[in-house]
Amino acid sequence: MNTIIKRLLGPSIEQELFVAHLEQEYKETGIRLIAGGAAGAWVFTNAGRTYLLNGAFDIDTDVFKMALFLAASNLGAATTTYAGVTSEHANQGAPGYETGGASCTLSLSGTTTVTTDSTDVSWTATGGSIVARFAAVYEVGGNVLCYCLLDSTPADVTVTVGNILTVQIHASGVFTLA
Repeated sequence: MNTIIKRLLGPSIEQELFVAHLEQEYKETGIRLIAGGAAGAWVFTNAGRTYLLNGAFDIDTDVFKMALFLAASNLGAATTTYAGVTSEHANQGAPGYETGGASCTLSLSGTTTVTTDSTDVSWTATGGSIVARFAAVYEVGGNVLCYCLLDSTPADVTVTVGNILTVQIHASGVFTLA
């Protein structure tokens, strides 16, 4: 059974109704949602904010990846580099989870209000289950931009062999600057 984690930007009545609608659709199609389908909000690292504002990150040209981390990880607001984050999910080799995660393409839209969006990222569990607590978006050069809990309970998300874990970015994007 495939698993999709739906990341919402924050609580609101519209979003709660939208999630309820999605849950019904997924139930009818046999796709299982984790913890009501709501992951935690994307959170900037302290350095990520600075790198974004001082131009060290170039959303239009830099290469970004999304990686998965276990509950024991030190991933948090004080995180600066991908190399400094502990407890990444174990390498399963292609087509499963590979160390470093998978590529995601960030894009910008808008003028007075600018939204940063990302492609969804998926992994197929091979050679063992995928178990993760966090996802992080980082620049391939090494600096972490943001991270989120995959289940806002918080709890581990487990996807068994042969099934797909998808971190689906909310329709409103990863973050908005206004």
